[in-house]
Amino acid sequence: MNSYWQDLASSSNGYYEEDDFAAAAYRLVAEQVIYHADLKSRKAFGIIEQYERYITKVLAPLGITVGVDRQLMFAYAIPQHPSPTSATVPQTLFALVLRGLYEEGMRAGEIADESGEIICDFIELQEKYRLMTGRELPPKGELESLIRTARRWGIVRRLEATDSHLAGLHVDSEDGGIAIRPAIRVILGESTLQQLALWGTSGSATASSADDNHSDQTDQDTANEAP
Repeated sequence: MNSYWQDLASSSNGYYEEDDFAAAAYRLVAEQVIYHADLKSRKAFGIIEQYERYITKVLAPLGITVGVDRQLMFAYAIPQHPSPTSATVPQTLFALVLRGLYEEGMRAGEIADESGEIICDFIELQEKYRLMTGRELPPKGELESLIRTARRWGIVRRLEATDSHLAGLHVDSEDGGIAIRPAIRVILGESTLQQLALWGTSGSATASSADDNHSDQTDQDTANEAP
């Protein structure tokens, strides 16, 4: 494999080094999604975008599909044969709600900027979570844990003070809200919307029974969590 990276480094005429290719491929597998919008990811994204065909060839034997969205500027790596996930019911519900919110935002034309993110404050999140699941939004400590998990999946990020320019927001560093990231459409496919609809129509009764039965088998798409 080292010789493969060496050949690619040579083809870049010294612009990239051998370790740059290895690091980019490793990050793609480990993080599942690489966004150009993230300052520390731009070099990795540039390599993956430019050498997509070669990185795809490397990861294909591992059963990983590589893709690049050049419009919204992100790269992703999806297992072709995902194993059953250990995601909890709250984690799965939260991911499903984020997916539904992203679709609503897209239909309403609420995309923040060219990054393709949908901005959601916690008041809206609380209301939509209740409507979509028949449950109350988890308390702050648990919610922050859910956000961290969703961030690890590459589908959300916490808003920061530097995001105040987005959609005219005045972002508080502690309670500013979240940005739902465009790769959520890749990580969580169309079947998640169907599952979300089931949760919404069956309400709290379905949510209650799912606590007993759902933790062993969640929606197949949520099995794409990076190792």
